[in-house]
Amino acid sequence: MSAAVRAVPRSILYTPALSLERVVKAWSYDADVHLIDLEDSVPPADKPAARAVCLAALQKSPRPANVAVRMNELGSLAAVHDVLMLTDSPVKPGIVLMTMVTSADEVDLLRRMLASAGAHPEIYVTVETVEAVTRIDSIARSADGLVFGSADLAATLGVDITWEAMQAARQAMAMACARFGTACIDTANYRLAEPAVLAEDTTRVRALGFHGKATVHPRELDVINRILRPRPDELGLARRVAEAVTAANGGIAVLDGNMVGPPFARLARDTVARGDAWTRRFGRDGSDGGDAGDGGEA
Repeated sequence: MSAAVRAVPRSILYTPALSLERVVKAWSYDADVHLIDLEDSVPPADKPAARAVCLAALQKSPRPANVAVRMNELGSLAAVHDVLMLTDSPVKPGIVLMTMVTSADEVDLLRRMLASAGAHPEIYVTVETVEAVTRIDSIARSADGLVFGSADLAATLGVDITWEAMQAARQAMAMACARFGTACIDTANYRLAEPAVLAEDTTRVRALGFHGKATVHPRELDVINRILRPRPDELGLARRVAEAVTAANGGIAVLDGNMVGPPFARLARDTVARGDAWTRRFGRDGSDGGDAGDGGEA
């Protein structure tokens, strides 16, 4: 993990930009990041109105650093209008989420476009194309965060959204994000009639090394936050592990009957650093600045 620890959201709630009232109401739900969606959830004929809703919502946001906007596919005319709206807005989101990305060049291009207007949000990428999976290292290096997009990827592969079908892509994401210190966020849950699937998949992606999960349903936030947010007992144990290895002069120590050494201490220090970064940005008493530049359906 890089020396500058990134504050990574553990829950991202998607809300379509179809109603200003609906977007503002979503802020009452306990999500780390509230995402305003301009892409799939907005019919083509409604996109101009959706941009107006997004613009108004950004100006009403109490914490714009923790607001994300999902734009349309770069290269489309809709994306041109999205970028103009984002650069014209007096209040900038902390995160801009790209869709249907196929190479890191697209990430770099969008970053330059926004920067030319003085906007420096974090750039997250939805990993939902075969090209994005096969070029995952370069994309993870260029982006600030990756969000798994299982629906489009499964459709391209011609498979159902099952754990087995999506596992290889998830593992590739986790490896690339770990290498470059990039936020790693899992797809939304589509099996709404099977509530146990949400907890099972969230637990599994945590075990793979994912940091957060997206959702389109506020009722899922309790489960996601419980499993993925930093826990006091977890952070307390991590601090004890780091202290035990330090007391052993960086060698092997025994803690609570378990052997710990330098790799365990490194994981422990990273866990504490990520937890502290999350608290500063997304905790109830966190500042609005966070790691974002100008502010802030998987």
